[in-house]
Amino acid sequence: MNDLLRLLGNIAPALASVVAGPAGGAAVSAIAKVFGVADSVEAVTQAVAADPDAALKLAQIDLETIRVQHANTENARAMQIAALQQSDVFSKRFTMYLTGFWSLCAAVYIGFITFSIIPESNVRFADTILGFILGTVIATMLNFWFGSSIGSKEKDARKL
Repeated sequence: MNDLLRLLGNIAPALASVVAGPAGGAAVSAIAKVFGVADSVEAVTQAVAADPDAALKLAQIDLETIRVQHANTENARAMQIAALQQSDVFSKRFTMYLTGFWSLCAAVYIGFITFSIIPESNVRFADTILGFILGTVIATMLNFWFGSSIGSKEKDARKL
């Protein structure tokens, strides 16, 4: 799997992040289908490494991955716009409450693992949870409220 992630990271970074995530099996299956090989990590890795047109094929899959991620963000923002038009105060502010709750949880956890002594047998768990909080929870909240760099790149490309 590491070899496949390394290959994809150089050619199609967004696709590599999907393969490394919870939808990795489906992503590997999609790549296998494009390359016409067996649905296994080993077969996909060999096909990507051996195909001179791999970059083009993966770029097409990568572009579709980015489109799906962008559509997901658009739907979340549309949901927020609809919520703001309601008369129920809790519904209007739910995403703010949720963001506030997770921000507080993240701050408490980061403070706890920074200033407390963690038993040696639990350091790995503490690191894994910290990585999840920083890489998923905080990143998702910032992406929702402030947008992602993908949109900025697209906007800059349109100016040229």
